[in-house]
Amino acid sequence: MATDIAESYAESGGDTLTVPLHREELRVETRVVDTGRGVRIHKTVSEHPRHIDETLLYDELDVRHVIVDKIVPLSAAPATRQEGDTLIVPVVEEVLVTERRLRIKEEVHITRTRRTRTQTGTVMLREEDVVVERFDEGPHK
Repeated sequence: MATDIAESYAESGGDTLTVPLHREELRVETRVVDTGRGVRIHKTVSEHPRHIDETLLYDELDVRHVIVDKIVPLSAAPATRQEGDTLIVPVVEEVLVTERRLRIKEEVHITRTRRTRTQTGTVMLREEDVVVERFDEGPHK
């Protein structure tokens, strides 16, 4: 192409050179295309009985009152303590003597025993199913 321009310049014998210019343009647009009329969804819920057989844990407490009847000084007031599976809670009362002391009236011994039991029965479980129905489907444009 450069030689064509040079030749036309030489042939015209003039001082002016005319060079044709070209420009490309691009225009982008969006448009809405109707691809169908919609859908219908059908949802059904069904229940199915399910048999269960589960082992459950629970605690059983044995509470006993043990008579102690022992006098102790105020500074030696007993605290709650744990002996194996048994929680011992001292119950005290003040007794008037020539000096004040605590007499341990009794202790409450609480023993925890872990037990199991089996529970059987029938429970209802729900299940959902969905069917999608399309309307007016045709070729997409």
